[in-house]
Amino acid sequence: MASNTLPDIHVDSRHRPLVLTACMLSMFMAAVEVTIVATAMPSIIADLGGFSLLGWVFAIYLLTQAITVPIYGRLADLYGCRKMFFIGTALFLGGSVLCGFAPSLVWMIAFRALQGLGAGAITPVATTLIANIYGPHERAKAQGYLASVWGVSAIVGPLLGAFIVQHFHWSVVFWINLPIGIVAMLILAKYLPAEESRKTHALDLAGTGLLSLAVAAMLLALLQAESLGYYSLLLVGLAVMASALLVRQEKRAPEPLFPLSLWQNKVVVAGNIGGIVIGASMMGISAFLPTYVQGVLGGTPLQAGTTLALMSLGWPLASTLSGKLMQATSYRFTVLLGALLLVFGSLALLLLTPGSGLWWARVSAFMIGAGMGLCNTTFIVSVQNSVDASVRGIATASTLFTRMLGSALGTAILGATLNVNLQNRLPALHDPVQMLMDKLQRQQLSAERLNHIIEQVSASLHWVFVLAAVMSFFAIAAALLLPVGHRPAKRES
Repeated sequence: MASNTLPDIHVDSRHRPLVLTACMLSMFMAAVEVTIVATAMPSIIADLGGFSLLGWVFAIYLLTQAITVPIYGRLADLYGCRKMFFIGTALFLGGSVLCGFAPSLVWMIAFRALQGLGAGAITPVATTLIANIYGPHERAKAQGYLASVWGVSAIVGPLLGAFIVQHFHWSVVFWINLPIGIVAMLILAKYLPAEESRKTHALDLAGTGLLSLAVAAMLLALLQAESLGYYSLLLVGLAVMASALLVRQEKRAPEPLFPLSLWQNKVVVAGNIGGIVIGASMMGISAFLPTYVQGVLGGTPLQAGTTLALMSLGWPLASTLSGKLMQATSYRFTVLLGALLLVFGSLALLLLTPGSGLWWARVSAFMIGAGMGLCNTTFIVSVQNSVDASVRGIATASTLFTRMLGSALGTAILGATLNVNLQNRLPALHDPVQMLMDKLQRQQLSAERLNHIIEQVSASLHWVFVLAAVMSFFAIAAALLLPVGHRPAKRES
């Protein structure tokens, strides 16, 4: 474990809360983008058309963001967090402005790609930046505040998007990023000192290209598996081949993009396994629990939204508490507690039945959110404290990247599980879930027919929750990889 107890960048103690606030603003801006745009998409489609391309508005943003997360993480190590933050935020804001002026959905997709290229810098660089200005003891508390932004954005995004669309033109959904991003940049420009000039580096261009190819191929295969069919297997093969070439390249590169020595660190390995589990679990509940509430339990969209909001509430509460908990106990104990909450919350979903009340689903969602909050923050802090400052950016980025990969993996696997079950149980129906979700179609069904469809959809979603519960057990395995008794180093006296 890294033993330094002092921050790597000196910022006046009076100004550190301002720098933390700027990083939280920037992360909120990037995190809220998916949910706020989703709320506005009906208005955007009505204005620009191109409904068949709707999925790419979200897929291209996630794709370019995921590809660049590890790249920016390494560039932050080589050239400094301050410089990479300004470059990424400028790209993101530029893409936001252009999205508001998009004349068609094709142009919107192009500008969303630019947004994603900038967003790939914001989260890993802001997270690394906080690690660099706070020592290990204070880092846990600061990262807890930073991680809580994800939960808050999940609640605020849909509400803010709905308000904007109702009272303004949809372009404001994108332009609202400007004041937030500019304020964050001004704060950092004033209070974050410029880092010392660094030596000339040999950027690993071959490694960057191979990493981009591997990530792009894998994510496209996962995100577009349903439309690509068996062609997605070709993309998976391309991703595996590019990954193998990447490993060979990183072994001989003078300054590798992804230093292979990181994977000899058990804490980093644990953080990456945990990232995949958290990402997959998050999608399991985000995508399919609202479907259960509306389709099976017959709840309203508002009831489905409030159920999901409890997960988003549990995350920031647990993230904020995780700092004190890991200091009082250890990284391992805190992650293990979070993993158990994640497991019990996932197992509780298996007890849902068509006759269950909403509160059982809501308690499960809160437990899962709290578990993810404890695990996510503790993994990030433990990884940052276990590596040298020279590779902290890429170590942090790898943990965040695997969470994004886990989200795509979870969506693909759990979605396929649901589709296969529905095809086997209700082969004569084209889209039984939509029949239950659509109020008019639901009312037109006879009581006997309705109950039969509800039972079969409930059984299909049950297998989705079974698989999500199995995935959650890997969080316990990741926790057990962490060294016994290790906690954030105490500040020097």
